[in-house]
Amino acid sequence: MANKVLEEGTELQIDFEKRGGLIPAVVQDVADGRILMVAYANELALQTSFEKGMATFWSTSRNELWTKGETSGDFLKIVEILTDCDQDAIIYRVVPQGGGSCHTKDPDTGKTRETCFYRKIDLKSKNLEML
Repeated sequence: MANKVLEEGTELQIDFEKRGGLIPAVVQDVADGRILMVAYANELALQTSFEKGMATFWSTSRNELWTKGETSGDFLKIVEILTDCDQDAIIYRVVPQGGGSCHTKDPDTGKTRETCFYRKIDLKSKNLEML
């Protein structure tokens, strides 16, 4: 019965405890469906995202709350938030507000990359190729 409520119900019951307080947070450009980045959110990050309307995460490297764009200007304005069937992962569907979403820059242009997913794995050689 509990799974039916979780999977089919309308009550938000994000399971932050399953992975020690963090859930994966995928960021998708609402305009074209591209995946821009993947990070983690805790309960505070999700609540802050609701309040600010901007994608907010828990930085696992700095161990602190992080709203994307506060230092770079590359905010990610939330249009909607999706959760999966067992409510232990989210997708922020966003409209990018700056030059990009990645913390890296294209060495040729010096501009922030639009997405963190700018390489693909060659399935035969298993080497990385730039997109």
